[in-house]
Amino acid sequence: MTATDRSIELVNAAAQAAADRLAHDIIAYDVSDVLSITDAFLLASAPNDRQVKSIVDEIEERLNKELGAKPVRREGDREARWVLLDYVDIVVHVQHSEERVFYALERLWKDCPELPLPEDAVKTRGKAEEHARLTGAEGGDLGAGTDGELR
Repeated sequence: MTATDRSIELVNAAAQAAADRLAHDIIAYDVSDVLSITDAFLLASAPNDRQVKSIVDEIEERLNKELGAKPVRREGDREARWVLLDYVDIVVHVQHSEERVFYALERLWKDCPELPLPEDAVKTRGKAEEHARLTGAEGGDLGAGTDGELR
């Protein structure tokens, strides 16, 4: 089983919305072979809580406006460290960069096929690492390594 056309359409629109709001390290996995509850996961991150909220709001607005999709569940709004949008066909995870590194969802799903994303979303790979370097943040190993896996 592979992700449906509708799932791929949702993933691409959500990825573009996240990229437009300057999300970091956007990646999507086809989890349809290992999970029966959804087809795909989209992961994105941001360096602060305000930006996490902005990314989530943009994804939700864009999917509703362009594709008529509304999440059946939205979790994590209060702290804005890890917000989950459940669209049934896809689940979007927008995490604060620190949570992204700590929970390392990529390691859980690395055996699942990666879904192709819009060019703007692909260009976000490694942005968390670049941001950490520019701001002098500790743990300069944030972000994606050369193999695309977050450290």
